[in-house]
Amino acid sequence: MITRAALERDAVIVACAISAGIHAALVPEHLEEGAAAAGGFAVSAVLLGALAVAITQSTRPILFAGAVVLFAGLIVSYALAVTTGVPGLHPEVEPVEGLAVFTKLVELAGLLAAADLLSYRLPAIRRVFA
Repeated sequence: MITRAALERDAVIVACAISAGIHAALVPEHLEEGAAAAGGFAVSAVLLGALAVAITQSTRPILFAGAVVLFAGLIVSYALAVTTGVPGLHPEVEPVEGLAVFTKLVELAGLLAAADLLSYRLPAIRRVFA
């Protein structure tokens, strides 16, 4: 029988992998806008890929906390990019695009799965959200 925790762990891994692949594929496009924007996408891809690999090897709570922080940061960064721009990285407001929205939905699913896994591994966090 597959447990809920196993499904959520797989969801986090898949969300990291999908987001990493999309961010990596967008590096060249963002390089035209500047090294800072492309660097942000490259760093995101590396961190997401490393997190996906690490979570396949371990279920340590720090990894799920890292996933929550990384996914939240990417979602907030995109929200800023399409509303006000991101000073230093992407100062111009970016139009909303389907691939980006899909990526943010995948990241949101990963964030929710990681947060749920984290709440089960750290009872003190579970009490905060109860």
